[in-house]
Amino acid sequence: MIQNKKLGRWPKRKARTRKKVFGTPERPRFTVYRSAKHIYAQIIDDTSGKTLVSASTVSKELREELKKATSKMDVCKLIGVFAARRALERNIKQVVYDRSGYLYHGRIKAVAEGAREGGLKF
Repeated sequence: MIQNKKLGRWPKRKARTRKKVFGTPERPRFTVYRSAKHIYAQIIDDTSGKTLVSASTVSKELREELKKATSKMDVCKLIGVFAARRALERNIKQVVYDRSGYLYHGRIKAVAEGAREGGLKF
């Protein structure tokens, strides 16, 4: 029963942060979603509603690099670096970080640190 309460609170936290965080063409939104197995990162322009850049643990381009990672934290950092690399190719240098209602801790923080290492500015 406690598990259901936790699952019910996450969409509320996500909606609360989405009211405040909005991506523009000059500074798009860098959003993160995590599941038990995978992590997904997207850079979204909210004015046009289009995804500009995406990176995840299920993408084919990253398979070889992800096999070398020893922990989920290393994988998340690689996802952040890869998303930043793709963003810089599209001339996106500044983003707004949307943690999707998750605490800025652990894997969510690792993605952000990886993106900063890759050259994105928050």
